[in-house]
Amino acid sequence: MIDTQDITGLVLAGGRGSRMGGVDKGLQTFRGLPLALHTLMRLQLQVGATLINANRNLAAYESFGAPVWPDATSDYAGPLAGFLTGLERCETPWLLTVPCDTPLFPLDLATRMAQAADEQQADIAMAAAPEDDGSGHTTVRTQPVFCLLRVNLLDSLVRFTQAGGRKIDAWTAQHHCVTVPFDQPGDDPKAFFNANTLAELQALEKDA
Repeated sequence: MIDTQDITGLVLAGGRGSRMGGVDKGLQTFRGLPLALHTLMRLQLQVGATLINANRNLAAYESFGAPVWPDATSDYAGPLAGFLTGLERCETPWLLTVPCDTPLFPLDLATRMAQAADEQQADIAMAAAPEDDGSGHTTVRTQPVFCLLRVNLLDSLVRFTQAGGRKIDAWTAQHHCVTVPFDQPGDDPKAFFNANTLAELQALEKDA
C-alpha cells in the first residue's frame, strides 16, 4: 500500500485567471480565506508534504507556509507546466496535483487515489466525478488536473512538453493510468465543482 506520507500534494495556482477577468484566482476569498490557502489546508490533512505552483504574487503565496515554485517557463503553459514544476521539486515517490479553484475536493482523495494506483500497479491515478452533460443527464467524467503521479515520470513529461505537448490526457495516455471514480454513495456531487468566474465562486460559497 502507498503510504500517504510518501505523497507530496501540489496546489496548482499558476493560471492566468482569464475567465475571472485576469485576477489571481488563488487569492480570491472563499469562506473567509484565499482560495489557494483553503485548498492547501484541505490537502495538508491528506499528504506528507505540500507545495504551491504560482506565477505571480509569490510573496502572498509564500505567506501560506508551503514552498512556492513558479513554472520554469513564463508563458502560462497550463497545468502540465505545474505538473512539471511539482515533479522537479517533489522529494517523495508520489505527487498529487490539485487545482486551487476546486475547494471542496474530497477529504479522502489521496487515500482513494493511492489505493487505486497500488491495486492496479499504475503510474498515474486520475480522478473522475459526476458532471452534467449539458442535456440534464449526469455522466462520470475524468478530472485530469486531479492526478497522482509517480515522481519518476519527470523525464517523460519533460520530453512531452519539450515536443510541444500541452494536453494532460495526451500525456497520461502514454502511461499506465487508472481512473478513480468519486461517484459512490456518500460522495459529495459538488466535490469537484470548480469556480471559473467570481460569480461561480460566490455561488459555490453560498451552496457549500
